[in-house]
Amino acid sequence: MNEHSHQTAPTQFVAANGIRFAYRRFGKAGGMPLVFNQHYLGTMDYWDPAVTDGLARGREVILFNNAGVSSSSGEVPTTFEQMAANAIAFIKALGLKQVDVFGFSIGGLVVQEIALQAPDLVRRMIVDGAGPRGGQGMELIAQATGRLFGAHPHNPPESVWLAVKFSPSAAGQAAGREFLKRTHLRQVGRDPEVNDKVSPAQVEAIGKWGVQQKGSIDYLKTIKQPTLVVNGSNDVNLPTVNSFIMQQNIPCAMLIIYPDSHHGSQFQYPELFVRHTSLFLDA
Repeated sequence: MNEHSHQTAPTQFVAANGIRFAYRRFGKAGGMPLVFNQHYLGTMDYWDPAVTDGLARGREVILFNNAGVSSSSGEVPTTFEQMAANAIAFIKALGLKQVDVFGFSIGGLVVQEIALQAPDLVRRMIVDGAGPRGGQGMELIAQATGRLFGAHPHNPPESVWLAVKFSPSAAGQAAGREFLKRTHLRQVGRDPEVNDKVSPAQVEAIGKWGVQQKGSIDYLKTIKQPTLVVNGSNDVNLPTVNSFIMQQNIPCAMLIIYPDSHHGSQFQYPELFVRHTSLFLDA
């Protein structure tokens, strides 16, 4: 067992594709590593320690910032295809031959592309709070993102995360406040917030992904990896119906929808999510 945890793992760097990627590794070494791919505007410190440390009890977890995000160098790509190519280069630069991948929100779009571009690299995949290319209502996500995050996307007030990630019910908002406390437990060596260039590039990528064309989702049938699709019952950012579409079209996919939850259901039910995900990865 690595002696480090979410709070103490040092930020390290590795070079690939002309990018200096920032990353952290911790957990139970020796098995299949799990590589986390983050959401819009998120840094390594936006992950929930209840999830990362929970999963790290059974495997090594690897957090990283893609190009141009926070402590990683380079420019943020304007396509998820290029973000995935960067992620593949990062994983290979660590000397890893095969990994499990977990993607939340736009990270869930990136991991689909990783599986398509480097199928031998991915053993199992978790797609959380995401949807397929050209999915239902996906063409409206870029506009919705602008409405939800307002004029200062690089430093959103905490009320924005509570509204986006958590149900408006008393239980949902209470869970959200506890989540925000957990994400601030790490005080030493925190990631810097993203700069002003990150949001426009990521929103442009979202817009391109959402374009609906005939056969847009056909690629899902080519994804052969066992896939766990996860979402909240009312995802206000990437509509929940897209998780059903993914489960119906990825040949080896299972679906979990958590009750009374929005975009960040795994943070509203962290212990349950860790149990479900661990069962899936260990199966």
